[in-house]
Amino acid sequence: MRKRPSSRIPGLHRRPPGERCEIVARWAGVDAGGGWSVPLDEGARESLIENAIGSVDVPMGVATNFLVNGYDLLVPMAIEEPSVVAAASNAARMVRAGGGFRAEADPSLTVAQVEILDAKEGAAAAIQGAAEEIRDLASRAQPEIVSLGGGPVDVRVRSGVGDPRRLVVHLAVDCLDAMGANTVNSMAEAVSDRIAELSGGRAGLRILTNLADRRLARASCSVPIEALARGDRKGEEVAAGVEAASRFAQADPYRAATHNKGIHNGVDALLLATGNDWRAVEAGAHAWASLGGGYRPLSDWRLAGGSLEGSIEMPMAVGIVGGASRAHPAARRAIEILGVESAAELAWVAVSVGLASNLAALAALSAEGIQQGHMRLHRRRTRGSEQG
Repeated sequence: MRKRPSSRIPGLHRRPPGERCEIVARWAGVDAGGGWSVPLDEGARESLIENAIGSVDVPMGVATNFLVNGYDLLVPMAIEEPSVVAAASNAARMVRAGGGFRAEADPSLTVAQVEILDAKEGAAAAIQGAAEEIRDLASRAQPEIVSLGGGPVDVRVRSGVGDPRRLVVHLAVDCLDAMGANTVNSMAEAVSDRIAELSGGRAGLRILTNLADRRLARASCSVPIEALARGDRKGEEVAAGVEAASRFAQADPYRAATHNKGIHNGVDALLLATGNDWRAVEAGAHAWASLGGGYRPLSDWRLAGGSLEGSIEMPMAVGIVGGASRAHPAARRAIEILGVESAAELAWVAVSVGLASNLAALAALSAEGIQQGHMRLHRRRTRGSEQG
């Protein structure tokens, strides 16, 4: 990432929209170009989807106060729900008091699955023994990614998946700064006939998995207790409430589902703003939360001395090249504002925003309740709609 000025911009929400755009543009060192609303013309709509008849305008704001791995960020978020941007900004301010978010991401490995039906005895060993040949076939199918330093990394075989004669072959591909769906799907189709031949069976489905458990991202933070004070609630009370809510989510899948929805308020809004497939990320996250039986929260909060310690780990298959992240003009501008220069950096920000949104929700629940601030903004939205 590039070093930027402080993202602590008090009172940004009180400035007129045009002035906000100018402030953000100066901060990011980019051209506001008359604002950040970029209407899609007919050509752009046609390039993105089929049978296009129009477009839906979702508001995009910026969350302030974010400090991730020592880098100041303004985080673009596209969402129609009131309070999400404000809540993330407020939580990031609290986390900032403890040094900000610390984040990391695994290499950009996207996995394609090749299903084999009616496999013969010894098929798994035969396929595993030909792993180098399979990787070579996949590389020849997508030479461009290989020339850039990515490409197939390994081959793994899973036996007896739901049926003794079903094998599932996982081809892991380093997709560099792309999400990689089209790349790995093409590779899966290119190698499926040879895998079927080796197995003595026949190929079934050939497509990526969105359970990106080899492409995880993690973030953590340490929030000083005093930074959590809200109104007449002391920081110690709020911190204890956040920890209690986290333990509740660990114990109850019904609570965990809403806990994780709060995380995705932030993650999905960032991914939509940057033209990423938020549906794929959300599917992978919920599958990850369900591994091992049951359903668990993606984050955890614990009191430790004078701090509230938070952590999150989840699959994060995102990209800054290809797809809508380059085809959609608003997504390109959002990535410019964010200033990330790799898929890994975008993953750092995404899990940090998810953790911030989660903290904001749990802090509100443990203090005044979720509705007070949310409904205040909702009423403002309703009044604006009536006046319009």
